[in-house]
Amino acid sequence: MFKTVRYCMTHQYLNTTSTRSYCVPVVNIFDRNVKRLQRERAAKSEDVELYDYIKDEVGYRISDRIFDVKRPFVNAVDLGAGRGYVTNHVLGETVKKLTAIDLSPTMLSQVKGTPGLDFSVREMDEEKFDFEPSSLDLVVSSLSLHWVNDLPKCFRAVNKALKPDGVFIGAMFGGETLYELRSSLHLAEQERRGGLSPHLSPFTQIRDVGMLLNRSNFTMLTIDTDEVVVGYPSMFELMWDLKGMAESNAAFNRPLHISRDTLLAAAAIYKDMYGKDDGVTATFQIIYFVGWKPCPSQPKPLERGSADVSLKDLGKLMDPKNVGDKK
Repeated sequence: MFKTVRYCMTHQYLNTTSTRSYCVPVVNIFDRNVKRLQRERAAKSEDVELYDYIKDEVGYRISDRIFDVKRPFVNAVDLGAGRGYVTNHVLGETVKKLTAIDLSPTMLSQVKGTPGLDFSVREMDEEKFDFEPSSLDLVVSSLSLHWVNDLPKCFRAVNKALKPDGVFIGAMFGGETLYELRSSLHLAEQERRGGLSPHLSPFTQIRDVGMLLNRSNFTMLTIDTDEVVVGYPSMFELMWDLKGMAESNAAFNRPLHISRDTLLAAAAIYKDMYGKDDGVTATFQIIYFVGWKPCPSQPKPLERGSADVSLKDLGKLMDPKNVGDKK
């Protein structure tokens, strides 16, 4: 079972005239070394391809968005490439040269690319994104940024590396991802242990993505979200697949053990609350975004108050009786 539900929120010609800086200390939530080990373990598994179904699908959709930008890109980077979930779908006629970066060397060794695509791989932590200023035409990222501790710093580094009018296209898991599993584990732990533990890592909310991009000097933002709903026989198959995807929890404060009775209780709650005739479902919320580095050639928003049509008259304009009256 695999279906998607789409919602859309578009910010066209988003611009600000002033900026503020805040001295906010960065708190490291995720253990990047643990995440590297998880990716290495997943990549070395003999059946690693069985767990690529979500990342391959989202990577294909990202590559399709690249194709929608009707211009060639000379120099591009796949940020958090994994096993090439985007790189393996990018066409050489669209991107001339692409560099796939990830913190897992084993995953990078499995990137295949496409015929005609000039690509290379480079081991690099997404949190330490470092390319020459104004050297890239395109940066893409698919389902990797939700493990980055300092997203504003990462976004600023991407913006700095892009040329004027360069584009940043990405996807990341949103806050509604795996809400079924999260609530089932919480209810089970409350019942069995009288408290809660962070079994799932926190995800970025869609309302925050636009703010982060805007504060990182991106403009003409477009943000939309999909819900990918996948069916599983039970909660245990879902958790096994998350491990195979290298998406196990990597937070510093994660519990290292879940008791057997808690897991069994969570599975029963999951089945009762979110069960279907043939198993259970799990929701993956995918946030897609497009942001452009400012350039003088880009369209500018009209001056405030320059509109010649009132919003209250939109209904009259759309009335079939008035269509074609004005020539």
